[in-house]
Amino acid sequence: MKNPARILFLAAFSLFVVASVFAQNGTFSDPSVEYTFDLPEPAWKMTVKPSTTSPNVEYVYNDRRDAHLEVRKLAITKNDILADVIRDEESKLQFRPGFVSGKEENFAGNYRGTVFNFEYVQAGRNMSGRFYFLNAGDNAVYVLRFTGERDKLKSIRNQTDSIARTFQLKRG
Repeated sequence: MKNPARILFLAAFSLFVVASVFAQNGTFSDPSVEYTFDLPEPAWKMTVKPSTTSPNVEYVYNDRRDAHLEVRKLAITKNDILADVIRDEESKLQFRPGFVSGKEENFAGNYRGTVFNFEYVQAGRNMSGRFYFLNAGDNAVYVLRFTGERDKLKSIRNQTDSIARTFQLKRG
């Protein structure tokens, strides 16, 4: 005879897995770009749609101050070092009011890379940035640039990590 507690556990676990699958908001994909990523919540709204002339996409989480995402492709050469690419981006950020460079973290999802964190002040509000530099081969680094109010961006870090983990180039 089977253990009733085990059957109940397996049933509850199965429901959890099914609910997790259906909780996905969807996958971003557009014929104008060569990448996709999953959006963990319906609160993410597209504000800039990519086109054949501009392959950039932008999203906000509820409001731009809560979180803003820009996806950019940076062309690199085979010999470029990711740390140098990050320093180039940092040099552009250092002129923001109150800019303070934060720690870098190794990151792994569909692509390996580095996360660069920083803080700054905008319109009297404490802001932060979390840029994911994803190495997508010898010729490109994709940068997922998340910015928002410091506390709000920190509270959805699991979502920014999820978006970066699911980022991938389209096949063939």
